Amino acid sequence: MAPAAHILIVDDEPALREGLAETVSDLGHRPVLAASGREALERVAADPAIAAVLLDLRMPGDLDGMAVLQRLRARAEAPPVAVLTAYASAENTIEAMRLGAYDHLTKPVGRAELAGLLAGMLARPTAKPAPPAPASGDSCLIGTSEAMRRVQKAVGLAADSDATVLLQGETGTGKEIAARALHAHGRRRAGPFVPVNCAAIPAELLESELFGHLRGAFTGAVRDRPGAFREAQDGTLFLDEIGDMPPAMQAKILRALQERVVTPVGGQPVPVTVRVVAATHRDLPRLVAEGGFRQDLFYRLNVVPIALPPLRERLADILILAEHFLGLSGGAAKRLTSEAAAALMRHPWPGNVRELRNVIERAALLARGPAIGPADLGLADGAEPPPDLVRPDWPGEDLPGAVARLEEAMIRRALMENGGNRARAAKRLGIQRQLLYAKIDRYRLHEAGLSENPTADVANPDA
Repeated sequence: MAPAAHILIVDDEPALREGLAETVSDLGHRPVLAASGREALERVAADPAIAAVLLDLRMPGDLDGMAVLQRLRARAEAPPVAVLTAYASAENTIEAMRLGAYDHLTKPVGRAELAGLLAGMLARPTAKPAPPAPASGDSCLIGTSEAMRRVQKAVGLAADSDATVLLQGETGTGKEIAARALHAHGRRRAGPFVPVNCAAIPAELLESELFGHLRGAFTGAVRDRPGAFREAQDGTLFLDEIGDMPPAMQAKILRALQERVVTPVGGQPVPVTVRVVAATHRDLPRLVAEGGFRQDLFYRLNVVPIALPPLRERLADILILAEHFLGLSGGAAKRLTSEAAAALMRHPWPGNVRELRNVIERAALLARGPAIGPADLGLADGAEPPPDLVRPDWPGEDLPGAVARLEEAMIRRALMENGGNRARAAKRLGIQRQLLYAKIDRYRLHEAGLSENPTADVANPDA
């Protein structure tokens, strides 16, 4: 049998730290505990057998989780690090992955998920030191849904690379925002970000727009123009709607990508150093099969594919985005009523995030009072919800209150179904026992006689 791996658990919350330690022990490993960032660094320095780190993001003191991650990854032989947080955001997800985190997970982490996480981390070779962190920036890749978190993680992993990225998704899903996030979090962030909409430029002008021209090269060329490739030197060139590029230009773009050389109209070849990010709403594999897009160019573009999900597949993000756009609308503070929130969730959003932003901006402008109701949204009456959305009985309370009510109901049910046995109830809910104890105290469920049955099937029975 393989020796138990030393797993460092870094969390300032004793209950969560002990709960993770218990699960790690049950999985056959040896937990090593640290309550702060500085203690974590001391543990790693003192114990070369530490094979993986579970790191909380928010911790008191001058060393938060991101700073600890950066210092750990700067070591010559850095153990793999997984960031665990109850406060996941686009920014900390992207930055953690860019700095070399093995994964970025939201708390609580279930036993099966933790087992899979540790198995992957322990099978991974020693990581290389991380690059220095860029200055903070706003990527605007807002969302906490699983679909959006996959995008955020992919952006973080690809940010520092020079590999060509192909962003695919429906119109309005935020492909340019993802491209800007790749640039803002990457090592070329000090260079320019140059966007070119390949569908908006006439075919006869696209070559000059991309590669530049010399004065007199054609009628109307009254001065030299560098072109987008050279304007993006040492930065990022974003080729939007590349699926609409004319066939003749596809061959020239392929050569530029392969050789990193461009030829201005009427000029000589010029080398360029640029990172290329392309995007399209079209089905490129189908276009290739139909002969509308070069297969070799598709393979050259599709080095790192990232798919942007439509808003109908990001239901958890709709209200988060709506509140964000309300905050950007300016003017007097306004809020969504529960009926307006329900209307937003029912709408199918064919225009995706772009449509949602327009709806919220219009409602913020036209609503007469501080509250935005369904009529202020201007959505079509009787709009059908996405087929996988079950219409809930929308509560009249605020979101934290509704979430707490749902959490209490789920805990009550888990305790009742397991005869009050808290260990089995915690396993059913996918959380650590210590976290369940804290929530039982919070909701005073012990007073209801639901948690009186002591746990008899674990090493430390309840008193």
